[in-house]
Amino acid sequence: MARRLSLTTREDHEALSRALEQLEKDSRIRRVKRGKYGHLEVRQTVQGTVEVTKQGLGFVNVEGMEEEVFIPPGLLGTALSKDLVEVSLFAQTQKQREQGKRREGEVVKVLRRARNEVVGTLERQRKTFFVIPDDRKIPAEIAVDGDELLGATVGDKVVVRIDSWGSSRLNPEGDVVEVLGKAGEVSAELLSVAREFQLPQSFPAEVQSAAADVTTEIPPEEVKRRLDFRDELCVTIDPDDAKDFDDAVSLHPLPDGNVRLGVHIADVSYYVQEGSVLDREAFQRGTSVYFPNTVIPMLPEHLSNIVCSLRPNVDRLTFSVLMRVTPAGAVKAYEIRESVIRSARRFTYEEVEAILGGKTASGESKEIVSALKSMHQLSRTLTRKRMHEGSIDFESAEAKFRFDEEGKPLEIVKKIRLDSHRLVEEFMLLANMVVARHIGLSRKEDHRKPFLYRIHDSPDPDRIRELAAFVQQFGFRLHLEGGVSSKAFQRLLDQVRGTEVENVINEVALRSMAKAVYSERNIGHYGLAFDYYTHFTSPIRRYPDLVVHRLLKSYAGGVTLARRRELTERLPFVAKYSSVRERTAMEAERAAVKVMQVEYMKRHLGDEFHGVVSGVTKYGMFVEINDLLVEGMIHVRDLEDDYYVYDEKNYALIGRRTRKQYRLGDSVNLKVIRVNSEEREIDFVIVRDLHDTKHDKRRAHKRRN
Repeated sequence: MARRLSLTTREDHEALSRALEQLEKDSRIRRVKRGKYGHLEVRQTVQGTVEVTKQGLGFVNVEGMEEEVFIPPGLLGTALSKDLVEVSLFAQTQKQREQGKRREGEVVKVLRRARNEVVGTLERQRKTFFVIPDDRKIPAEIAVDGDELLGATVGDKVVVRIDSWGSSRLNPEGDVVEVLGKAGEVSAELLSVAREFQLPQSFPAEVQSAAADVTTEIPPEEVKRRLDFRDELCVTIDPDDAKDFDDAVSLHPLPDGNVRLGVHIADVSYYVQEGSVLDREAFQRGTSVYFPNTVIPMLPEHLSNIVCSLRPNVDRLTFSVLMRVTPAGAVKAYEIRESVIRSARRFTYEEVEAILGGKTASGESKEIVSALKSMHQLSRTLTRKRMHEGSIDFESAEAKFRFDEEGKPLEIVKKIRLDSHRLVEEFMLLANMVVARHIGLSRKEDHRKPFLYRIHDSPDPDRIRELAAFVQQFGFRLHLEGGVSSKAFQRLLDQVRGTEVENVINEVALRSMAKAVYSERNIGHYGLAFDYYTHFTSPIRRYPDLVVHRLLKSYAGGVTLARRRELTERLPFVAKYSSVRERTAMEAERAAVKVMQVEYMKRHLGDEFHGVVSGVTKYGMFVEINDLLVEGMIHVRDLEDDYYVYDEKNYALIGRRTRKQYRLGDSVNLKVIRVNSEEREIDFVIVRDLHDTKHDKRRAHKRRN
């Protein structure tokens, strides 16, 4: 509560404690376990958005309630994930209240459907047609009339529109409205991912028309009123397959030994006016979504790839953060100005990496090479400074695909994090932080400025204790004294770096942390150890960045009280919706990667690989192939040497007769035995593991003796 109220002094904390104690005395609130407070009474019927797990469990997020309401299996009615529902709460005993037990209830009404279309595979049983949903959180098959198939045949991937949601006993009914292709084919599976997450495949005609009307010509009067950087050396550094370049960097040495670091961001807000048809479409999409072989953009291509993109050797409008930075990495002064630049060079990360390694291409100017090396030196200083101040540096492994002419994956390689990546990352982080502090630390006489922050709360203590117990099994330690700090987190990541269990522990550590979200209220960013942070540097692909650009321009010119009130009311909605769209994009991107991984593994049926156990459940264990980052399942039924039981506390499967254990982080040798494109599942079996090797060595030792 103190963080959310931005209380920082000791006096403020004491005042908050006194206020809470008085509210408790007045029977307005109640004290629950571990010093937390909750509502004294909760009404018996509540409304909220439901999330449904694959196991059929429901969790309803209710505004004003501290914890989600749990919906047991069989009590969801016809509700699906993301639906707005009405829940009847079950009575709670005094003991349950004292123990802080989660409230339970039953869905009695679906108030608003999150979707009316479902993607799945068309099947037939005798004369009855039905669609099996791709989303396993949808428990029922959808009945389809044989006259409403739109030409689809059995085995096709289709989109079905629900006409009747049935009941808990009767299946939903619907009509086929689109045929995506044959189930299992990579093109159809990728289309099904896009439709499953309701990602638009094209822009409406009016949006395309509005984008086409935007010209690349910049009016002379617009150039005149801006800071002119066209004679300054600016470069872009992006992936080799990038089409939109929304950030450029520059570095200029100053006479006092400091440098002027420039971060120049495409000024999308000049072209996309608030409330316009382009703006409404960008808001609905929220973010660009990146599949392995394509992108679903937030803005039409004419804007994202041409008009706004900071292409080399052409004038482009930008919004620049100009920082005077000391050799120690401290920002001594800054300006945030509308500007115009002309990028001198479009670099790929690999090209910059080669230059930093001393492999300068012929024809590359000495000025550019010198600037890049100075940038590299500054970025390393900024990294060291950030780490010293407690920032967490997750090394998340990421896969990259190489495709054949038909768009099928030929190769999967791990993306390598280069110094050139870090260079750009550090400059963008610094610019985002400076922009957020510029607004957040405004003078009090200027009034509080409504703003859109990027926040990251501190982790839940219970989950951190679980993480500490988990890593201890591998000989690592997470220090918990006085509450886990971001520095303690970083020390753990440093311990595991380069080990075989690095990916597993990084993933478990990430899951133990809160999710970063957008918010109108600043509580800081725990993971970065920044007191103020926002997203400013990617307005071509993220809507919140576009909003931040507009807010900066508004405050620079002065805003009326009415406008402040309007922003105060609107920004919470923008923050919440943008966070939802970001989460949807991440889930869709993971699903698309899985489609490609499954397609790739079709060619490797029967092949053997080395992997690490990345998850353990009562029905088997997940294993990730080290070099490919492909995850599959070894089912308990395929562990034929013993009967295995699940030890939930130790994340292990234990053989009842042999006492052999498979735990998170264990290394195994495996064989690919099944690949199911429609289910996006890969099954492995153990072919020879470390346990067997140790057992063989012990037997050989006994024979020798």
